[in-house]
Amino acid sequence: MFGIGGGEMIFIIFIALMLFGSDKLPAIARTLGKGMAQLKNATIEIKSEIQKSAEENGMDTSIKELTGSFTTEVENVKESLETKLPNPIDEVKENIDDLTGPIKRQF
Repeated sequence: MFGIGGGEMIFIIFIALMLFGSDKLPAIARTLGKGMAQLKNATIEIKSEIQKSAEENGMDTSIKELTGSFTTEVENVKESLETKLPNPIDEVKENIDDLTGPIKRQF
C-alpha cells in the first residue's frame, strides 16, 4: 500500500494516536473513509461520462479499430523479425560448441 511497510504503518498509527487521541481517531478514520468513497464514486461517474460521450461521437469504435490494427501490425513485425533474425539461444549454443571444441562434458 503506497510503498509503506508494516513497521512504518505502525509508526504512523502511533503518531496519529499521540496527536489526536484514542477518542477522536475513529471519527477521523470514518471521515477519511467517507471521503475516499466519495472520491471513488466521482471518478466512476467521470469515467462513465467520458465513455458515453465517446460512444455518442463514434470515437469508441474508431479507437478499438485503431488499437486492433496497431496490434496486428506489431504481431506482423514480430513474426517477420523472428524469421529474419537468428535465434540468440542457438547462436550462443554454437559459440559454446566452438569454444569447447573436442572437449565435451561427460555425465
